[in-house]
Amino acid sequence: MAKRALVSVSDKAGIVEFCSSLVKNGYEIISTGGTYKKLVEAGIAAIEIDEVTKFPECFEGRVKTLNPYVHGGILHRRDKQSHLDQAKELGVESIDLVCVNLYPFKETIERTDDFDDIIENIDIGGPAMVRSAAKNFDAVIIVTNVADYDEVIDAIENEKNTKDFRRGYMIKAYEHTAAYDSMIANYMNERFNEGSGEKQFIVGNKVMDTRYGENPHQKGALYEFDIHFTNNFKTLKGEASFNNLNDLNGAVKIAAGFGDDNAVCISKHGNPCGFAIKDTLLEAYTEALKCDPVSAFGGVVAVNGTVDVALAEKMNEIFLEVVIAGRITPEAQEVFAKKKRIKLFEMGADKLVLANDKKDFKHIDGGFVFQDADIVGADEVKNAKLVSKNTATPAEMKDLEIAYKVASLTKSNCVVYVKDAAMVAVGMGMTSRVDAAQCALKKAKEMGLDVTGAALASEAFFPFRDSIDAAASAGVKNVIEPGGSIRDEEIIDAANEFGMSLYFSEIRHFLH
Repeated sequence: MAKRALVSVSDKAGIVEFCSSLVKNGYEIISTGGTYKKLVEAGIAAIEIDEVTKFPECFEGRVKTLNPYVHGGILHRRDKQSHLDQAKELGVESIDLVCVNLYPFKETIERTDDFDDIIENIDIGGPAMVRSAAKNFDAVIIVTNVADYDEVIDAIENEKNTKDFRRGYMIKAYEHTAAYDSMIANYMNERFNEGSGEKQFIVGNKVMDTRYGENPHQKGALYEFDIHFTNNFKTLKGEASFNNLNDLNGAVKIAAGFGDDNAVCISKHGNPCGFAIKDTLLEAYTEALKCDPVSAFGGVVAVNGTVDVALAEKMNEIFLEVVIAGRITPEAQEVFAKKKRIKLFEMGADKLVLANDKKDFKHIDGGFVFQDADIVGADEVKNAKLVSKNTATPAEMKDLEIAYKVASLTKSNCVVYVKDAAMVAVGMGMTSRVDAAQCALKKAKEMGLDVTGAALASEAFFPFRDSIDAAASAGVKNVIEPGGSIRDEEIIDAANEFGMSLYFSEIRHFLH
């Protein structure tokens, strides 16, 4: 008796070839709607679903596969005589393979805001069939991904269609329906509950295992939203570790945060230790390295552009663990080949690419906290409120913008000093803003860096004037901070006393 496959797909890529192979391997094809039409037009013999259900598709296609002849055919147990007898008595024939992918809900919500259209693109029969076939994986193959067609045909043709094989596809199937329902629930909560419903679902697709987690005794893996890493992360040399990926994240966000500017960020343990924007990337790297070459040793470098031979040779002068760029030329890769431990990654684009996730979350013991992602608005610095007598020049405003954006992506409490479009000092992760300011200046002095005329940014308000006093004694000329302290007047008075320009953005950018 011929085996039967039920095929009903929204994504019809490869379906004709897949069904052609199934027919060659002795399967009868049952199909629905557009899939049935496409198969018949391609010359593949197929049985329309209502011949099996003995009931017409109805309610504008809302009901077509929700039927005991379909679900009975999928779900009855082949290893139980009572099930086989009942199937015979009811006229239910076995369905041995189910190939279903679901109505394109994601594409619909990206295409339209029309709620009626969105509701119609919630699949009901599809997930029901997927779940039924997955439950009865003992006897049924469930296929939900176009990319799996070749592997399924290979298993059928080469006696690899084992229970273990089908169990793997069962797991994929439940992941598929869980992700689909999660997307719908999250969308509805975003639309009607400001994104904070009774449940919050975070779904990622596995990209790769990391060698381990933060430490060798921990397992680790990278998951992606949509296909961000699949499309924008190519390994050229080495293997990205859990810690590398975390450090890369911080460096890339900063380097890519200035549009098409030739920006280079050097980071260590997720925080910037060097940053500059210059006419060329080589100049930008050279200036970024001056801020803290000690910390840069073994660090991560994010380059907002293409790494060429000249830049690669300059980078090769010290030990760097990771370089990520828009592109790294083959010739530059040859330069890096001499260093065994360096890891190279590129995004395959002229500049670094950000996913710009709209949401952010962090694990805490027993759960996670979830929030809108923090984004520095394009005009936050431009629209900042001048509260001092002195104003900054256009070049100084650029320094303020750089300092402000870098501070927003640096662990609190932090302060960032920028001079001539290069970071010259940074203090981060301190319990006191005064300590952050003083630590930054102490390090700049040790590095022989002159901060005279620099711009200073703080990601939160200065609670006391002592940070302004310390900045003034170092020669800082321009300051930007959110403002909002009960002592703002003291800060403003201090700035005026020292002839500084002082701007309040009125937006705080903590990073904890």
